[in-house]
Amino acid sequence: MVRDGSRSVKTPSDRTEKREKTKTSRCLPIYLRKKKKVEERFITMLIQRALSRARVPSTSRYFSSLSSIQMQTINLPKSPPFSFSSNNHGCNFLKSKPSSVSSPYSTAAFSLGKSNRKGVVPLAALLQIGGVQIATDDVVKENDPTNNVPDSIFAKLGMQLHRRENHPLGILKKTIYDYFDINFPGKFEKFDDLCPIVTVKQNFDDVLVPPDHVSRSYNDTYYVNSDTVLRCHTSAHQAELFRNGHTHFLVTGDVYRRDSIDGTHYPVFHQMEGVRVFSPEDWSGSDMDGTAYAAADLKRSLEGLAKHLFGAVEMRWVDTYFPFTNPSYELEIFFQGKWLEVLGCGVTEQAILHASGRTDIVAWAFGLGLERLAMVLFDIPDIRLFWSSDERFTSQFSEGKLGVKFKPFSKFPPCYKDMSFWINDGFTENNLCEIVRGIAGDLVEEVTLIDNFTNKKGMTSHCYRITYRSMERSLTDDEINELQEQVREAVQNKLNVVLR
Repeated sequence: MVRDGSRSVKTPSDRTEKREKTKTSRCLPIYLRKKKKVEERFITMLIQRALSRARVPSTSRYFSSLSSIQMQTINLPKSPPFSFSSNNHGCNFLKSKPSSVSSPYSTAAFSLGKSNRKGVVPLAALLQIGGVQIATDDVVKENDPTNNVPDSIFAKLGMQLHRRENHPLGILKKTIYDYFDINFPGKFEKFDDLCPIVTVKQNFDDVLVPPDHVSRSYNDTYYVNSDTVLRCHTSAHQAELFRNGHTHFLVTGDVYRRDSIDGTHYPVFHQMEGVRVFSPEDWSGSDMDGTAYAAADLKRSLEGLAKHLFGAVEMRWVDTYFPFTNPSYELEIFFQGKWLEVLGCGVTEQAILHASGRTDIVAWAFGLGLERLAMVLFDIPDIRLFWSSDERFTSQFSEGKLGVKFKPFSKFPPCYKDMSFWINDGFTENNLCEIVRGIAGDLVEEVTLIDNFTNKKGMTSHCYRITYRSMERSLTDDEINELQEQVREAVQNKLNVVLR
């Protein structure tokens, strides 16, 4: 290029050079051009995240190493919990910090907003749980190899769907509360606001989960670090309640498990557990020992609960195994032409009670999944709907009563995308689902293995079908193609597989 007075004049060589650059760019394969766009978006996201975190001070200084929890005015020793969540006090491994928030977990304490067009909820940088402030980087630790909690899971902390009166889960919780209030007036205490961040000891050791049990693996559990997890069950709080002398209680809370993607599984769901303790005076007048007396009372109480929820239905008891109860049972009902598992239960293992300092008591305990029952009672076809803020969903439960049947709004068409790759020895389907859900959010409906084969060299190939479908709107081809491209990139880079 040469200058002619005040003008810049392009020479023939300049034009030739520009044509060559354009030609080279156009000759790039389309996936490389898309890759460049994805990388640019990824860099922008990292910058935005860094800026966001820079504005929010970390609360790591409030962590204490497996310190005792304070419940009411009683200092608890290091806890040995069991199977059902507990009350509205702070995170077990965080020291309490004064809070100006009006309630232990007020909606004013954080803001998550509505889902964006990609179905991913905007991330709150700071949460307030039980008087304790928790920053994003207290839970999501990108530089800690023992941490596997993604932003999409942190965004669910504190949503507490079970505490919303006009939500199906809140309605079901209240209905169960009503049953126990009527049949055991004034006896059962209710806890529904415990922090879901607990120690490994609380989540596993104290409920007698064996050291080699699969549930302890990073493939199944969300680890904040090697000593701390997002609770897999509300059982992670039971021993604190035993130690504090609570003898009749119901505990409700959100629990977290890495899982597959389909219409009945979600990485965050809600449990309710109930516990009742008996002393020797309770069974001394009967012809049964403590275990038999507790088991009989357990079955009688839970059969009444099933009738309270489902009406006069046929029931059956199935012997089963849980590490924390013995004997253990599952209650099934015959409902809408098939047998449906309602809950698991049993007589609490004596080792758990002994750890609380009581050697002369027996107890029963039960646990049930709220979503599992609510999907049946309210005719809700897809577990993702529980997280919907669409008024067409939420308005149907405004009366706050059991018995309402969900009326589907227009069902939008699905879009299917297949992805094939050669796997390695470390591949797990849960890791794949975590990546897909992290990118597509609630726009992904299902991830299904549709084909696998092993060639003569011993290499194994998997083909997965990803079903995209929004519960609230039609998705465009451009949206789906962009999501699928991001999924392919992430799967290849993070799982070290070879795409086909």
